[in-house]
Amino acid sequence: MAQVTFLPADRSVEVPLGSTVLEAARQAGVIIDSPCNGAVVCGKCAVRVVPEFLARVEQKGAHTLSENERERGLVLACAAEITGDLVVEVPEGQERELKITSHGESVAVALAPFIAKEYLPEVGLTQVVAGDRVIAREEGDTTGQCYGVVIDIGTTTLVAALVDLNTGEDLGTASALNPQSRHAQDVLSRIKIAAEGGLEELRSGVVSEINELIGAVASRSGVALELIYEVIYSGNTCMLHLAAGVDPAPLGRYPYTPSLECGSWIDAAAHGVSIAPGGVIYLPPIISAYVGADITAGLQAVRLQDAVDTVLFVDIGTNGEMALVHGGKLWATSTAAGPAFEGMNIRFGMRAGEGAIERFALVDGVVEVQTIGATQAVGICGSGLMDVVAELVAYGVIGTNGKFVKPDAPGVPPALAERLVEREGKTVFLLTDAVWLTQKDVRQVQLAKGAIRAGIEFLLREAGVAASALDRVLIAGSFGFHLTAHSLTTIGLLPPEADGRIDFVGNTAKSGGEAFLLNRHTRSEMVQLVKEIDVLELAQYRDFDAVFVAALSF
Repeated sequence: MAQVTFLPADRSVEVPLGSTVLEAARQAGVIIDSPCNGAVVCGKCAVRVVPEFLARVEQKGAHTLSENERERGLVLACAAEITGDLVVEVPEGQERELKITSHGESVAVALAPFIAKEYLPEVGLTQVVAGDRVIAREEGDTTGQCYGVVIDIGTTTLVAALVDLNTGEDLGTASALNPQSRHAQDVLSRIKIAAEGGLEELRSGVVSEINELIGAVASRSGVALELIYEVIYSGNTCMLHLAAGVDPAPLGRYPYTPSLECGSWIDAAAHGVSIAPGGVIYLPPIISAYVGADITAGLQAVRLQDAVDTVLFVDIGTNGEMALVHGGKLWATSTAAGPAFEGMNIRFGMRAGEGAIERFALVDGVVEVQTIGATQAVGICGSGLMDVVAELVAYGVIGTNGKFVKPDAPGVPPALAERLVEREGKTVFLLTDAVWLTQKDVRQVQLAKGAIRAGIEFLLREAGVAASALDRVLIAGSFGFHLTAHSLTTIGLLPPEADGRIDFVGNTAKSGGEAFLLNRHTRSEMVQLVKEIDVLELAQYRDFDAVFVAALSF
């Protein structure tokens, strides 16, 4: 056995010899960003071994660290095998707080919650009813105290919102990193972990964090946990399976069929969620294996089913999920946009945490770079990446084929041209002295935006409408909320006809979940609606590759 101590958290753990530093960190509860889940391909899990202990690690496999980085004691945590006691420094930025959006489009619904209370004066008790079932009887008149919680279970983050079921008031939110990220960043890797016996670990980890969030937001609002009677889980299909402890394996193999029933309840206590005795968890209806309850909630939040015009709804993330309404009919699909929006496969990419470049612009001939927390830049997050690429495309620094032009190319502003330099033998664009954009980074943006744009093109084709017929384009999601219309249209993620018609609606997985919480009739409505949505399986289109390739151009 070897003892590994992690700084600056000052946490120690004993692990078997031959374990990796990443495995030790996960056991110690130390977060080391590893988007590729230890596949030794993303290069994001670099940590520094204190020099006197450097001989006690053995770096395995190919890696992306430069000679200079290795000389400074940096190793890739996922490929560094432990041969003795170690002290490891987790670089600043790995455990920074994430910038998580809890704001969502406000939803107006008639108050008709699934949970109701009735005071029985003849016996001095309050009866708590869930639907048509009595779940509790309480001493005295407690009808004025009735609460529920919405949990937006994202692949990366969790958001909890406490709601007063008597008034519909949002009493507050709390957010955190999804602890499953310590094991794997993407959905398919988590499905694999679950299949290899890790389902309970993934479930219990996220439930433990959910309890922390519920406790935090309830404490701040002065609400006792025993007065919270229902929790809504809103999230993509895989996240709901894992949180409910249901095997997600069928999602990863043909015919990709969800195991969860459409619109169902589970017992909160049986699943370890700390709310009122007899409390329940509602799992909203799922549209398909890759169009989940977060989109169901999103449709409810923006009431897409009521639209009389032509509206496109896009939730931008690792999986670009989208829906289109035209002529009273709904279509939906999802595309594998890839991890570029989460900072994976980007040379200096990172999550949206302190020190991440989130805005970039050329203003009056001067470059302006904005970081989260107004601190020194340590990397670039998805919104910053989109901003940079959009500006460089707009000013001709990046051509329509995605390649950097030469610094002396005609028409390129001097303030941008001087930032085209060589690093490691290749042309890059300097964002700061320590952070730059590579040609490979631009390619990753092309692949991500091309996938989403291809999905949009197929939705429009199936509906038989041109992009010019779009009346509104709704951009949802925590990531999407931090984007700009300029970036989206300039890089071609959205068709140019969308300009002037784009509305950012925020975290609709949360706000739609609140609608489910406050009006029970919205649930039965959505159970029926998901059956009527025409889901497009893009892989079945013979010309998908051609449409995708065309969508790569700027």
